[in-house]
Amino acid sequence: MDFTFPYPSRRMPVLARNVVATSQPLAVQAGIKALHDGGNAVDAAVAAAITLTVVEPSSNGIGGDAFCMVWDGARLHGLNACGRSPAAVTADDFAGRQSMPLYGWDAVTVPGCVSAWVELSRRFGKLPFARLFDAAINYARHGFAVSPFTARDWAQAQQTFRGTAAGAHRDELSKLNQLEQNGLSEFAQFLPNGKAPLAGQVFAFPQQAETLEAIAASHGESFYRGALAEKIAAAAAAAGAKLTLADLAAHRCDWTPPIAHTYHSNAYGAVEVHEMPPNGQGLAAQIMLGIVAHHGCGGRAGINCYALDSADFFHLQIEAMKLALADAHRYIADDEYLEFPPQRLLAADYLKQRSELIDMRRTGQPTFGAPAAGDTVYLASADQHGMMVSFIQSNFYDFGCGIVIPGTGINMQNRAAAFSLTPGHRNQIAGGKRPFHTILPGFVTQGGKPLLSFGVMGGPMQAQGHAQMIIRICDYRQNPQTASDAPRWQVLPGNRVALESGVAEEVKNELARRGHALVNAEALEQDFSMGGAQLIYRGADGYIAGSDSRKDGMAAGF
Repeated sequence: MDFTFPYPSRRMPVLARNVVATSQPLAVQAGIKALHDGGNAVDAAVAAAITLTVVEPSSNGIGGDAFCMVWDGARLHGLNACGRSPAAVTADDFAGRQSMPLYGWDAVTVPGCVSAWVELSRRFGKLPFARLFDAAINYARHGFAVSPFTARDWAQAQQTFRGTAAGAHRDELSKLNQLEQNGLSEFAQFLPNGKAPLAGQVFAFPQQAETLEAIAASHGESFYRGALAEKIAAAAAAAGAKLTLADLAAHRCDWTPPIAHTYHSNAYGAVEVHEMPPNGQGLAAQIMLGIVAHHGCGGRAGINCYALDSADFFHLQIEAMKLALADAHRYIADDEYLEFPPQRLLAADYLKQRSELIDMRRTGQPTFGAPAAGDTVYLASADQHGMMVSFIQSNFYDFGCGIVIPGTGINMQNRAAAFSLTPGHRNQIAGGKRPFHTILPGFVTQGGKPLLSFGVMGGPMQAQGHAQMIIRICDYRQNPQTASDAPRWQVLPGNRVALESGVAEEVKNELARRGHALVNAEALEQDFSMGGAQLIYRGADGYIAGSDSRKDGMAAGF
C-alpha cells in the first residue's frame, strides 16, 4: 500500500487495532466508547448509528432506512432494513403525475433503521441494547454543538421546507406547507427561534431523547407496535395518508446474502467485491468494475494500463459507469419483482460485450443492455478480534419528506420518491413494496478473508463512489485516506459529468474534447453531493482507516 499523499488534505490515515469511522466526531466517540466498554464492532456501529440520528439529523433520522454488512470473523452477512410502501397504496394514487413526490406523506415508506439496530444487537452484539443509546439520549436531552457541514445542510433544508426552493419543488411543497399550518408537521421543532442552528450553536431536542428511551426500553417494539407506532399512525391518519398501524407492525428486516463479484484488479489480483442485492443500487458498482476489468490497452487488461488521474483514467470509468447506471435504472427493483436473477448482469460474456461499447476517443450515449437468460450517513467499524461492519442509514433528501411526528422528534424519510410511475416497470409504485434504493454498504474480501469495509454516502454518488474507491485502492495501491482525498467524478443526467477541482486543467480539456459536458462539482446544488467516504482496510497487524474531508467526521481508534 502506498503511503504518499499527492492530494490536498487535512487528514492522515488512522492506524489502530480497533477503529470507528463516520461523518460526525461525536458519533465516532460513541462507537469508540462501546469498544472501550467491552463491546465489539457491531456494538460500536449501532451506538454510532443511533447517535448520528441526533447529531446529524439532516442526513439521517429515527424515521429512516438502513443496510448493513457484518464480517463476523468467519463469513459475511447482509441485512436489508429498508421499509415498504403502505399496503393500501396503488399506482392510481399518482395518476397524472410525471414523477413521484419528494415531500409530504405520499413520499413516506415504513422506516427501517430502528429494526436494523435491534436485529444487529440481538444477533451479534455483546453490550446491553439500552446502553448503546446513552450518548444519543444525552445529546438529544442536553444538546450538542452543531458541526459545520451539518449546519450548512440544515440551512438548506430550512429554505426547502419554507417554500423558497426552486420553482420545480413548489407544487409539492404547497401541500407540506398546508400541513405545517395545520400543526400536522413539526419541522419547525428543528428550527430554534425559527432558524436553522449555526455551526457551533447548541441544539437540543428533549422529545427525541424520550423517543430513544422508549425504543431502547422496548427493544424497538414501541416504534413498530406500541405507543410510538400509534403516534406515527395517528399523524398519518390526520393528514389523510395511507400509512397505518398495520403497516408498521408488518415491517421486517431481512438477512440476505450479499452479491459477490470477482474483480481482477491490477495491484491485488482477484478480489471479491460484495454489494447488497436489489432493491439496492450496489449492483451498478459491480457492473462498472466488471466492464473496466474487461477493457485493456497496450496488451494489458485492466484500468492501470492508463496513468493515474489521466484523461484516459477518468474517461474509461465514466463511460463504464454510464453503461452500468443504464442497466441499474432499467432492472433494479424490489427483489420480489425482478425480471431475472441480478447475477446475469455480472456474467463475464455480458460484461465483455458492454465493455466493447466504450470508445476511448469520444463519449457514448448508452442504453440498457439485454443480458442472456439463465442524504445519508455511512459508518465503518472494526475490532481487534476481526469483526468488521459496513453500515449505512439515511433519510434520502435532507430531513426526508419534511414530516416530523408530533411530540417525538421522528423525521420521516421520503424513500417512496425513488419508485417509478412508468406502467409495467419493475420498480413501479405498489402497496407493500420496497423502492429502488440508493444507499449501500460496501465490502471487499480476498481469498476468503476481509480486506476493506467501506462506503461513500451521497444519493446517486454512492455506486459511483464505491467503484472509484476500489479502483484507487485495488488497482493503484492508494491508502484509504488518499483514495478518499482524490478528486471525484460523478455521472449526471444529460451526458454531464461533474468533476472536482483537483482534476488537472489539461485533463479537463481533453475530456471536454472527447465530448463530456463538464460541470464544476463545487457549484452543484446540495442534492448532487460528491459524497462522503469512510474506509477501513484490514492490514497484517491492524487496520488502516480513512475519513472524508468533505464531511465533518473522522476516523479514530486505539
